[in-house]
Amino acid sequence: MGRKWNNIKEKKASKDANTSRVYAKFGVEIYVTAKKGEPDPEANRALKVVLERAKTYNVPKAIIDRALEKAKGNGEESYEELRYEGFGPSGSMIIVDALTNNVNRTASAVRSAFSKNGGNMGVSGSVAYMFEPTAVFGVEGKTADEVMELLIEADVDVRDVLEEEEAVIVYAEPDQFHAVQEAFKGAGVTEFTVAELTMLAQNYVTLPEDAQVQFEKLIDALEDLEDVQQVYHNLDSEE
Repeated sequence: MGRKWNNIKEKKASKDANTSRVYAKFGVEIYVTAKKGEPDPEANRALKVVLERAKTYNVPKAIIDRALEKAKGNGEESYEELRYEGFGPSGSMIIVDALTNNVNRTASAVRSAFSKNGGNMGVSGSVAYMFEPTAVFGVEGKTADEVMELLIEADVDVRDVLEEEEAVIVYAEPDQFHAVQEAFKGAGVTEFTVAELTMLAQNYVTLPEDAQVQFEKLIDALEDLEDVQQVYHNLDSEE
């Protein structure tokens, strides 16, 4: 599928290694998700997904507990979920998901990041139709055949199972996230290199070197924004 998820995770981890930015964003996401349902992950599947993702990013337990306690205490902060769509250099496509308590601030910041880095905003629906919501899991220490066998035994349907670098990556429908997770746990696998609900492009593009440098600056600028939770794109990540 051209994504090489372990490489992507390593790049993000390196980028965030010396900052608390990723932890702060997870704190907001956990709080919002817990407030929308129950602050108990066993009763709130969406929260369980977020906590599994947080685990793969090594978010400290103190950050998680603080967000959950805030939700249990009926914190009064209100956040809106927003999605922006746009284009990078050479027609590359980008989706930006945000959680914000100030819509005008976030819209202005996202628009500025696009315009200052060779991109431009699109209207709602101009990009998203080219992406598919997807559950992605990565595990180490097993072969693709072993993973496929355990998923078949658990009667779990997936789109694909591929060996990428040193891990096996499973691609599935979003509503199969918990089924895949439980299948792994039933086989004794509790640690994941990747556990994401993401948006995968139907087609990926390669860019000339100068355009790729500009594109990466744009992605960095978007990911640096306080209110931005996720950035999805269709740049081929084989390299």
